[in-house]
Amino acid sequence: MQKSLKIAVVGSGLVGSLLAIYLKKAGHTVHVFDRSPDIRNMVFSGRSINLAMSDRGWKAVDAVGIGNEIRSIAIPMDKRAIHVDSKMNFQPYGKDGESIYSIGRGTLNRKMIDLAEAAGAEFFFEQRIWDITLSTATLHIGETERGEWTDLKYDIVFGADGAFSRIRHRMQRQSMFNYSQEFLPTGYKELHIPANADGTHKLDKNSFHIWPRGNYMLIALPNLDGSFTCTLFMPFEGENSFESLPDQESVERFFEKKFPDSIDIIPNLTADFFRNPTSTLVTMKCYPWTFEDKVALIGDACHAIVPFYGQGMNVGFEDITVLSGLMEKYGDDWTTIFEEYQELRKPNADAIAELSWRNFREMSSSVADEKFLLQKKIEKWFSEKHPDKWLPLYSRVTFSHRPYSEALALGDGQNAIMQEVMSLPDIEEIWNSPEVEKLMLQLLDKSTF
Repeated sequence: MQKSLKIAVVGSGLVGSLLAIYLKKAGHTVHVFDRSPDIRNMVFSGRSINLAMSDRGWKAVDAVGIGNEIRSIAIPMDKRAIHVDSKMNFQPYGKDGESIYSIGRGTLNRKMIDLAEAAGAEFFFEQRIWDITLSTATLHIGETERGEWTDLKYDIVFGADGAFSRIRHRMQRQSMFNYSQEFLPTGYKELHIPANADGTHKLDKNSFHIWPRGNYMLIALPNLDGSFTCTLFMPFEGENSFESLPDQESVERFFEKKFPDSIDIIPNLTADFFRNPTSTLVTMKCYPWTFEDKVALIGDACHAIVPFYGQGMNVGFEDITVLSGLMEKYGDDWTTIFEEYQELRKPNADAIAELSWRNFREMSSSVADEKFLLQKKIEKWFSEKHPDKWLPLYSRVTFSHRPYSEALALGDGQNAIMQEVMSLPDIEEIWNSPEVEKLMLQLLDKSTF
């Protein structure tokens, strides 16, 4: 146990709530602040992308004994279901028994707050934090930005308040603070597939459903009540964009032409389309993540990424796992804890940001490409024959705890090998032959990754 400190966590989202549990179990007094009302008393916003919990996330929740509580609200997905030309084919994610898990964002956030309160953390909602004095870890809270503020002093403050963090906003005013944000020209909109009358799912419930269409796509992830949360990703402007769908007739015509097998399963298509907001997607990077031994950023507040690898929550939860390990290692030396935390996590946050951006291209286009599918089939075949030599990139990211930066580097090396393999004459006929196996082994021996 560390010396008990008074710690504030700004942000009651998934990362903030889990961090509160960890800090309470380490013996600290924990106050969690959020400018929004208590999500447990709200209807969720209509701008959600369902979460995909994978191994890194499970490690974090299992370590504090809440994994079974989370599994009770999760649905395993062991494959992609690709919808092309009103037909569907399945692509397994990993080995038998390996799955990612669909969890509704609102459902999980409510559960996490309940669990954090049960652990002893105190939550303060509708509290607007306008500024922080970094040197004294003092929060400044008030009704308005220019009105009277209340000062709340803590030993440590964690900024877990998302991509547009107020805590980071103050840190950005320091000298030598690097910051960048990049918005995709693609946005997203939530849609909804209701359950059948008997409560069953209209589509296979153990699949991540994708309708890939090039620079836009539709996805659907299952919920416990038999429904699916759908997300339409599209450019904001141009052909086949949100801009090109201004009215009910254009939306209906677009879906009938581009997603014909979705018409019967999204009965409230136009109502959802025009009621739910069109939201943006941003990659945000910054450094440093900490100020002395007083303030630290965590989760999206220091590394917001686009959602196309399903790792946003998982990387934030892994931040907490790493931080907790350093707390055990260094005890009350928070200066060293914070220094090593940011040094360990920054390269991995940058790597998963890059991988997430790349995976948009894979999900929206490549999963329907015959060459791509053959490449994945060869990789799976070779990995099963030589598991000590080859782990596919997706498995390395999703079903392991190895660093994201390592996955990015090794994935690039493996892809270079696969480009040589895919250029072989008649690869479609010889893909699982001794000749291909021998070539891949030779290329691996020559590789430097």
